[in-house]
Amino acid sequence: MPSVSIPALSLLVAPLLALAPQPQPPPPVEAQPIPELQRQLVLDRRRRRLEVVENGVVLKRYPVAVGMPGWETPVGRFQVIEMATNPVWKHPANGNVVPAGPANPLGSRWIGFHRDCRTRRGFNGQDELVVTGCATAGFHGTPNRASVGQAASHGCVRLYDENVQELYDLVKVGTPVTVLP
Repeated sequence: MPSVSIPALSLLVAPLLALAPQPQPPPPVEAQPIPELQRQLVLDRRRRRLEVVENGVVLKRYPVAVGMPGWETPVGRFQVIEMATNPVWKHPANGNVVPAGPANPLGSRWIGFHRDCRTRRGFNGQDELVVTGCATAGFHGTPNRASVGQAASHGCVRLYDENVQELYDLVKVGTPVTVLP
């Protein structure tokens, strides 16, 4: 067997090493987007309490008024569909309009979450009401502070006006809303 010197061997191996695949540095780590916080509203009609929940943690808790018998706040999963500051209120049965201001039954903020386009009939404790066309249930302030904690509305959720102002800044269109019985 012929002998090969070390310098001669390196002359033979060096070109082969140059052709061999070279180890590559790892690819740069791409910045991952920060997941958006999962904020939702959970209304417990029985307890007459609204909670702002973020990633399973209760951030805020508010006392509320809910719909009276015959005009119950709808139960289910919804989402915020509209928002307004200083809303104008149109009576759903007779069409009377109440401008924004201290006498407005919606207070200073409106956060709609459920639209119902069925004709509804019901007694409000004083009058038989017939609502035709679409009506929207939502969270709103109220000048009737004594109603908070009661089943007193026609399906909406009433909050103290200072609370609905705070809530308004915590939600956006698309925020999930869960209404429990």
